[in-house]
Amino acid sequence: MRVAGLIAAGVAVSVCWAGPPPPAAAVPQAAADPVPAPIRDWPGEEVAEGITLYRGTLGDPSGPGRWAVTVTEPGGKPDRLLTRDAATALARRLDRAGAEATAEPIGAPGYAGVPRGPLGWRVRAGVFRERAAAQALADRLTRAGFTAVAESARQDPVELDPYGGHSAVVHVAVIDPARYTGEITATYGRALARRETTTAMARDGGAVLAVNAGYFVMHDRDGLPGVPAGIGVYDGRLESLATNGRAALLLPGGRPRIARLTTELTVAAGGRSREIDGVNRSPGLIRNCGGVGGDSPTEEPRHDVTCTDPSEIVLFTPALGRKTPAGKGVEVVLDGDGRVIRHRTRGGPVPAGRRVLAGIGEGAGWLTTHAKPGARLKIRQRVLDEDGRPVALGRGDVVNGGPELIRDGRIHVDVATDGVYRPEEPDFLYRWGIRRGPRVMLGIDRHDRLILLVADGRRPGYSDGLSLLEGARFLRKLGAVEAINLDGGGSVTLAVHGELANRPSDAKGERTVGDAILFLPPAGR
Repeated sequence: MRVAGLIAAGVAVSVCWAGPPPPAAAVPQAAADPVPAPIRDWPGEEVAEGITLYRGTLGDPSGPGRWAVTVTEPGGKPDRLLTRDAATALARRLDRAGAEATAEPIGAPGYAGVPRGPLGWRVRAGVFRERAAAQALADRLTRAGFTAVAESARQDPVELDPYGGHSAVVHVAVIDPARYTGEITATYGRALARRETTTAMARDGGAVLAVNAGYFVMHDRDGLPGVPAGIGVYDGRLESLATNGRAALLLPGGRPRIARLTTELTVAAGGRSREIDGVNRSPGLIRNCGGVGGDSPTEEPRHDVTCTDPSEIVLFTPALGRKTPAGKGVEVVLDGDGRVIRHRTRGGPVPAGRRVLAGIGEGAGWLTTHAKPGARLKIRQRVLDEDGRPVALGRGDVVNGGPELIRDGRIHVDVATDGVYRPEEPDFLYRWGIRRGPRVMLGIDRHDRLILLVADGRRPGYSDGLSLLEGARFLRKLGAVEAINLDGGGSVTLAVHGELANRPSDAKGERTVGDAILFLPPAGR
């Protein structure tokens, strides 16, 4: 595991699992079936001793496809849902324009924490066997002033369209701890604030198998591209704070765990203390929300939302790999013992063995008043699970994820707690989780085997992908009693011995990502 620099004394915490293990599923104990039944007929490849990779297709790739024309208000986006009244009025206007249209309620059955009833309404004007026919109608409606798009009906799970058909190319890696003696680790590559491809990180780390991992900042408007959008622990060092209360994957060196984590960081000087709002991110910008200290519009998790806070203190470590972001406020440079070396304007390097505290708004005032040159600051951190028990980090890793998919052997796609269901924008769940797409999911069965599921998607004619619920159901059939969703979409990448093993959905090919999970060969091999 490559990690640049250290977090000084008083910051690094000792990752073993503190407290009792998660309760086991109420299933009879039996010898582990070497191949889970749903993939028994799929071709398998032993990537390394104890790691077998299977590849197969769910659904019927030869089945009839359907193309639908989805329509919305002029200037709107077709993947946004409408109110019932707006959808009904739009369908009537389409009927008058000679296009037979229907307003369809879109619900979220099977997703935890979502109120009963429709998320919204979708308007469709025709379903066709051929894409060209659907595109011709979409073009005609666009010329008439509507916003219309021809799209594959296979993106809809069976709950939305029982006749749409489905085909998903799926890769399943089964990692048996009784035979696999290598290390499972997470890496951010050469620098935290630098995106790299999963295949590059796999080759650099010598991994036999690798997959993209957690959510990360993609655009400058949301922070520093490449840094985790949630918790990031690498080699026992906390390099990014949690999206508090959201599910994460712990890789402590033994049995991986899935837990809801919260992080607490404080800085103290001269008897006065203050919370630290973030680690290695742009002050004032909290991607995926779930922060502390009065963030707006919420301190709850909100996936793909950037919350803001005008008064923050953010800690930077050498892992950042670039200058801290410039802007208003002040920075304080600390030596390895936490002693203040100097104050400076924001936007400078983080030297090896040192750290930097950046303050904006009230946070800048606190540093100016209490972090005087020569003073020694005490930085304390805690990582807690959902029961308030401390999670010790040791030399393990933690990557962010969500939503949780399976708990205690039962499907539990908790989109509400993990911020994928947004009460203020309920149709985000439809776009992001209910419709099929590329997915990375990781499950653990009752024999402590890891089940890594990688589904290609958004490739009509090759692979439609999976919805969150479809992925959870398949993992449960494979025997998972715990499971979590990791970063999906265009980020989905599977590497075998450093070579690309799936078909990413981005038009340009493999996407650069924030971090990856590496399965390393046993020592000496």
